[in-house]
Amino acid sequence: MSTTSTAANKGSYTTSILIIGMLFFIFGFVTWLNGALIPFLKLACDLKTDTQAFLVTFAFYMAYFFLALPSSIILEKTGFKNGMALGLLVMALGSVIFIPAAQSRSFALFLTGLFVQGAGLSLLQTASNPYISVIGPIESAAQRISIMGICNKIAGALSPIILGAIVLKGANEITAQVANAQSAMQKAELLDNLAARVITPYTVMAVILALLALMIQRSSLPEINLDENEGNSADTALSASRTSVFQFPNLLMGVLGIFCFVGAEVMAGDVISIYGQNLGFSLDTAKYFTTFTLLAMLLGYVIGIVTIPKYISQETSLKYGAILGIVLVAGAYFLNGRAAVTCIALLGLANAPMWPAIFPLGIRGLGRFTKIGSAMLIMGIAGGAIIPLIYGSLSDDENIGFRLAFMLTLLPCYAYILFFALKEGRRARFFA
Repeated sequence: MSTTSTAANKGSYTTSILIIGMLFFIFGFVTWLNGALIPFLKLACDLKTDTQAFLVTFAFYMAYFFLALPSSIILEKTGFKNGMALGLLVMALGSVIFIPAAQSRSFALFLTGLFVQGAGLSLLQTASNPYISVIGPIESAAQRISIMGICNKIAGALSPIILGAIVLKGANEITAQVANAQSAMQKAELLDNLAARVITPYTVMAVILALLALMIQRSSLPEINLDENEGNSADTALSASRTSVFQFPNLLMGVLGIFCFVGAEVMAGDVISIYGQNLGFSLDTAKYFTTFTLLAMLLGYVIGIVTIPKYISQETSLKYGAILGIVLVAGAYFLNGRAAVTCIALLGLANAPMWPAIFPLGIRGLGRFTKIGSAMLIMGIAGGAIIPLIYGSLSDDENIGFRLAFMLTLLPCYAYILFFALKEGRRARFFA
């Protein structure tokens, strides 16, 4: 290969990384807005229970379950670049739905907007995650995804601060005014004014997403061939001998691993504010707790970039993350006040190596089944819908309470991820 060709390929690779990094920034910003939306909508829509409030995450993440497989079909027809642009446009439509939702203060319409946003993200994630996994050697995929994770979590740390400052400004005062309202009309007026606060930020978001869609469509992002297996000879032979995607145990276990991880990630990032309020923190304070979790996760991604695969393998980092998760969940149960909140925030550090490791381990050796396998892994994101809802239901039970509910919900998740890490560690040694 000539020097000119090598330089061109390197430039194309760098450009692709930058474009996908920008998309991961968008993922993070939109996804982690839920941390501020949950307490906001609980107040603005006058919701009575935590279970109702967690329908926010349910509507958002269930879109991945229903749209992941159709997304893979769409990408077959559009290609990656046009598919990503389409995903951004769908997200813009979801943002637009927030405008009539705020004007009517309709919780159902807010949930519809969240579902549509999740649908757009499903298309984007189905394209971008396998793209970044196979654009280079599969052994360093966790390192590349960690770089994407930094883009994602920087945005995620900023989004609840920005939205919280806009829609939850003076939250304690508003809560007191609503509680002391002299009539139903006065209460409705207060809540209508509060709900209207989301109109401007979501209008701006819709415009930005539409402009990004146009930019992606006109970009130089190259197509990749996912049917070409990037693994070693043993993986290639394995792929050639299989006739169905369901014949890959690492994929099926990876789907459940993603389900458990995303559920745990959402619990640590979105549920922490409600957990903090239950511990006695004011809403004005608790609305920033999501940012602490994401900063811890950001630190974990930096550690992953430095250590993987130079010092530890993807499987080993996943194992340590799961063990740390188990310890921190126990700490959140037994400790009180700031110590308990700190344990939950530090779950971000435990969760950091999980997506970067589980996704490439799940698609390893799939060859021509990579596209459908990636879509199945994206379906596992539905854990972010189901697990917080289970927590909400358990925490509303007076015989269980929010503390025990948190531990009962998360310990099985981290235990399974530990099992998956150990299993894949043995598999990696076998195929080495």
